[in-house]
Amino acid sequence: MRLIGLTGGIASGKSTVSRHLESEGLPVVDADKVARVALDKNTWGWKRVVAAFGEGILRQDGEVDRAKLGEIIFNDPAKRGMLNRALQPCISLGLLYEVFKHWIRGTSVVIMDIPLLFEMKMNYLTNPVVVVWVDRTTQEARLTKRDNSTIEQARARIDSQLPLDMKREMADYVIDNSGTLEDTKMHVDKLKAIITGPQTWKEIALSRFGVAAIVAVAVAFVLRLR
Repeated sequence: MRLIGLTGGIASGKSTVSRHLESEGLPVVDADKVARVALDKNTWGWKRVVAAFGEGILRQDGEVDRAKLGEIIFNDPAKRGMLNRALQPCISLGLLYEVFKHWIRGTSVVIMDIPLLFEMKMNYLTNPVVVVWVDRTTQEARLTKRDNSTIEQARARIDSQLPLDMKREMADYVIDNSGTLEDTKMHVDKLKAIITGPQTWKEIALSRFGVAAIVAVAVAFVLRLR
C-alpha cells in the first residue's frame, strides 16, 4: 500500500487539493476529522486534554468547549504545545487505525491529509510527501478574506505554524497554489498520475495481498519440511 503525505499551511489550499483527489476516487484519511473525534467526551484524548487544562474547558454536557479551548491556545505557544502533546498520540493512533482499515480492504493508494505532518513526524511513514504551497502575501490575503480577520490576526495564526517555505524544502512534490483554481487542478492531475503509477516491490509486499502471499509461502515451506 502506498501512503501519500499531504500537508500545507493555513489558507494554502490544502483542503481544496484533498477534495479534488477524493473526487477523483482516491481515499483520504483526514487528520482534522480524526482530531475532532479524539476530543469527544470520555475518549482517551478528552481525558488527556481535561487533565492538562482542567474542567474549566468543559461545557455543561461534559463535552470540551472547543471555542473556549481555541481562545486559550490562540496566542499562547506554551498552551498550544500542551494541547498538541495531549492530543498527538491519540490522533496518531486514530490515523494508523484508519490506514489499517484501508490495508484490510486492500486499498492500494491512501492520501494522508495531515496539517501537522512534519511536526507529528508522520512524514517518515509516507512517500511521497506533498506540500501545498502559496507565497506569504497570498496566504495572508486569503486568510483575512476567509475569516474576515485583520492582517495582524492573520499573521499571528500563520506564524503559529511551521513556515510554508520550510515545508516546501522538505517536500518530495510541491503544488504551487498561488494561481487560479484551474492551475491547481492541473497540478493535482499531474500528481494523481504519479501516485497511481505502478507500485514498487516493497509496496506490493507490504500490501494485504503481499503479506498473505508471504504467509502462504512460509506455511507451505514449513509443511514441506515436516
